Amino acid sequence: MLTIQKRLSNSFYALLALPATAMGLGLSIQIAALSWLLTYQYGLSISDIGLVWATGPIAGILGQVIIGIISDNVWVMNGRRRVFILIGGVLASLMLLALPNIGIIQAGLGIEAILGIAIVISMVLDLSINVSFNPTRSIIADVTPEGRARTKGYTWMQTISGSFGVLSYFVGATMGNIFLIYSGAVVVLLFSVLPPFFIKEPKYLGRYGEDEDDITRSIADSGSDPLPHKYASFLEVFLNIRPLWGFLMYGIYAIVKRLSGFEFPGYYFELFALIVTVLLVAHALIQKEEGKSREEAGKIGFQKILAAHSFSWIGVQSMFIYFFAFVEFQIPELTGEEIGTVVNWSFFSLNLIAAIIPVLLLEPLANRFGRVRTHAWSLVIMAIGYASIVFMGTHPYVIYILMMVVGIGWASIISLPFAIMSQKVAQNQMGLYMGLFNLSVVLPQLVSSFGIGEVVQDVPDKSILLIICSVTVALSAVSWFLVKEPKDEMTENPVLMDEKIGGE
Repeated sequence: MLTIQKRLSNSFYALLALPATAMGLGLSIQIAALSWLLTYQYGLSISDIGLVWATGPIAGILGQVIIGIISDNVWVMNGRRRVFILIGGVLASLMLLALPNIGIIQAGLGIEAILGIAIVISMVLDLSINVSFNPTRSIIADVTPEGRARTKGYTWMQTISGSFGVLSYFVGATMGNIFLIYSGAVVVLLFSVLPPFFIKEPKYLGRYGEDEDDITRSIADSGSDPLPHKYASFLEVFLNIRPLWGFLMYGIYAIVKRLSGFEFPGYYFELFALIVTVLLVAHALIQKEEGKSREEAGKIGFQKILAAHSFSWIGVQSMFIYFFAFVEFQIPELTGEEIGTVVNWSFFSLNLIAAIIPVLLLEPLANRFGRVRTHAWSLVIMAIGYASIVFMGTHPYVIYILMMVVGIGWASIISLPFAIMSQKVAQNQMGLYMGLFNLSVVLPQLVSSFGIGEVVQDVPDKSILLIICSVTVALSAVSWFLVKEPKDEMTENPVLMDEKIGGE
């Protein structure tokens, strides 16, 4: 084990963040370039672009849950997560190289349908990223103790990852998306292949943060693992994600509708799925954790997190996919190339804030006031930022400034919920729950790919996009205020303890 890991020094947190940075960079490149490539190089419609983007959530549903379960229960190459990070990183870098060469691949294969080739490449890229994303996040929880060190791990992850995300949008805006793709593929490969060999993973994980040495001694004394691995059943997985059943129903229906042409008359099924979602999310949020065992309370808390987190990703993913349409509508005099530049600078502004504030601002605020409260207020600010763009975003520089406001919520979304969630679940099932947690990201993304895509395409006023983003993020903020702070926050945080005592 490296000395920096023993001491949990800042350099170790930076090293620990690099594999997640590789996957985040791959995703940033996809966000910056994919919609632009498909629109202005290959002439696909908004609905077709939504279908291509839907491969990401589908890959996330399959990849992150399955890989999470497997990585909890294997030991390969002296690691639990290492082999999956390596495989995913290599595949992701290869698929990035394929993105600007879709036309060449089409000609080489002699296939006329460029949409099908784009879907396959996007699917493999997303599957590759998802193979690695779960392990890159789970390994942070594996090697950091619960509490502030865990929060620091995830805020450092976002700071390092966000910095490279900022760099990617800067490169795309100044040197073009093609150069961004090729240079990014190299960085993704290096950051995913090299760092895992310098991080020592614990071979045994307790349920709730037990020391590995104690577990090892127990195994030596008893001759068997006191916490044997077990694979979660489909029923267990399905019941754990109950707040997301409405999203799942809609996602399955939307995929069938898009691929087969079958649909129910009117919008009755969509309305039914919405009602189911609202009822299940509300039920999850009003459940009480008090008086339950730690395991039962953890499951209730986990479901509350799924419910609260889901709405924010409708707003985030819809922005990433269709923001070019809003810019084109809002500033109609721009050319296709100029629209790509404005979108890149907008996402640069967003990620600049997301790279700066996690360690400098969010971590201190979370330690002072609690992670849940800090995250909820960050989302409030994000919703206000989206609404402001609707009314004032008529010039590129105004959009860039307001996207910085939106970036406060974005910084929190991709850092604090991971720390909050990891405190609610068993340590030796972190991969499983990290994969299930990702369903609160990818299932709402299907709503963005299909439902929001139809709205943006059919409604002439494309500012409807940012209105939807603002409303969904605001709903997420309200939901997070109903989530209980993790137990360690109450014991470590004198402000929260004083409030609790004062309220009794």
